[in-house]
Amino acid sequence: MFTMVSNLVNKPNSFLIKTILFTGLALIAFAANSVLCRLALGGSAIDASTFTIVRLLSGVIVLTVILNISKINSNSSPSTKGSWPASIALFLYAFTFSFAYVTLETATGALILFGSVQITMILLTIFSGNRLHISEWVGMAIAFAGFVYLVLPGVTTPSVIGFFLMTVSGIAWGVYTLKGRGSKSPIMDTAYNFLRTLPFVIILAIITMKYAHYSAEGILLAALSGGIASGIGYMIWYIALSGLSVTQAAVLQLLVPVIAAFGGIIFVSESISLRLAVSSTMILGGILMVVLGRYYYVQLQTGGKT
Repeated sequence: MFTMVSNLVNKPNSFLIKTILFTGLALIAFAANSVLCRLALGGSAIDASTFTIVRLLSGVIVLTVILNISKINSNSSPSTKGSWPASIALFLYAFTFSFAYVTLETATGALILFGSVQITMILLTIFSGNRLHISEWVGMAIAFAGFVYLVLPGVTTPSVIGFFLMTVSGIAWGVYTLKGRGSKSPIMDTAYNFLRTLPFVIILAIITMKYAHYSAEGILLAALSGGIASGIGYMIWYIALSGLSVTQAAVLQLLVPVIAAFGGIIFVSESISLRLAVSSTMILGGILMVVLGRYYYVQLQTGGKT
């Protein structure tokens, strides 16, 4: 951990300040998505389908504006424009995310989401043929045990359907993240990925039109989630990634459920149960062990040259 902090601190001051600022804003934006969605759906201000539709459309509008501004200020024309697989993953993430929050509380949803994201990426690493250190296996076991404890029958057990939908959302976000890794033009790729969700948005609108209900408050919350927390939030995160290692980015994302929990307490008047506190410690602690175990295992293999 000391090495990770040192690597960040040793960067030029202006670059360090920029990285810290953008990282903090991005993590707040990620947590804000959970809070905004729960505020809208928990209070029945809008239905899940309409929330998804408005969220993605708002993201398209904001990112299109940002993309056009970036084109004006840049003479280059990046060849990459996202991909259909990434767009499908993005739509699946947004769709299941909204429906999951109909029954899940803010902190629980964020924990399941980001726990699933990290576990998905860890499993894909295993399937790609990478060997795991013993500490990584132990961490995975602890994180999995935390998920099992979270869904064991009890008074504070989250909805099974909500848990399943948010797990699917986390898997989809993990796939989307992997598809965007190494992007040469993050703003371009993100904007086109959002644009490619439009056919799915139209189909969803047609199918759910007669069941739709919404209010001005619900539309506003969905627009803020899509345009600000998602559109601008993802762009800021990509900027922050230029100053973070993969390990630092993974560890920092574990703060999102914590920030979301505080947001749920302050803005949604939710409380934190003992079950959620214990399972959060197990899941986030286990994932942290995996991430740090991978970092130090690679350090050992490369003689500290990472």
